[in-house]
Amino acid sequence: MNTKPAQNPEFAIEFRDVSYEIRDARNEKIDLARERSIVSHISLAISHSETLVLLGRSGSGKTTLLKLINRMLAPSQGQVLVEGRATTDCDAIRLRRGIGYVIQEAGLFPHFTVAQNIALVPSLEKWDHARTVARVEELLRLVGLNPAEFSSRKPRELSGGQRQRVGVARALAADPPILLMDEPFGALDPVTRAELQREFSALASRLKKTIVFVTHDIREALLLASRIALMEAGRLVAVAPPQDFLTHAHPEVQAFTNCLDTPTGGSQ
Repeated sequence: MNTKPAQNPEFAIEFRDVSYEIRDARNEKIDLARERSIVSHISLAISHSETLVLLGRSGSGKTTLLKLINRMLAPSQGQVLVEGRATTDCDAIRLRRGIGYVIQEAGLFPHFTVAQNIALVPSLEKWDHARTVARVEELLRLVGLNPAEFSSRKPRELSGGQRQRVGVARALAADPPILLMDEPFGALDPVTRAELQREFSALASRLKKTIVFVTHDIREALLLASRIALMEAGRLVAVAPPQDFLTHAHPEVQAFTNCLDTPTGGSQ
């Protein structure tokens, strides 16, 4: 099957009336009343090089949207397009190798060194050794880690913030045009989290990647987003740049912005 992306697609990612449902198929005949909608009728276009933050409470459907982008899930209805091509028309493995993915706690392989973790996709893509080594060193410097000091370490020898830096480097290893980030800083202490948020904001400006970033933290969303897309109970209820989001009239937006008046913030 030809999975070559469309030439110069209008959007990097597009959701066209996308729903995803879990069906209880324990019986031979599916009881439609037992269908559980996780996301419903999502229509959203994400431009090239923008940082779209998916904001919402736990269980609102944010991570499901990420998994629909890299085809870890397939839509029950509608289409998800990546670089102009429906994900269901693409080879899933090739699609995922072309999309960087960063999760909370980094998800590093514990028995691999830092260099081996970062080199995973280049190795799968059969890059030559010299090119892979150069790329690993380049990315470690990019995320603020000295290659001579960190390349041979194992994940257990790193702090939480250092593991997240390695996770970002691994996601960028094959230079993908799209980066998905699922609450990558959520498990870190407040000081480290604030440092990485600032560093990531600067990095995103330099790299010009299309980034979809999941969080439940309104302050993080306002700091990092080109636009904020707010999810509530599986539906998209507001999409706006940060300055407009703050004055949006939807009650769920106001529930989040009201948190800015509290000392701790967020919606935890």
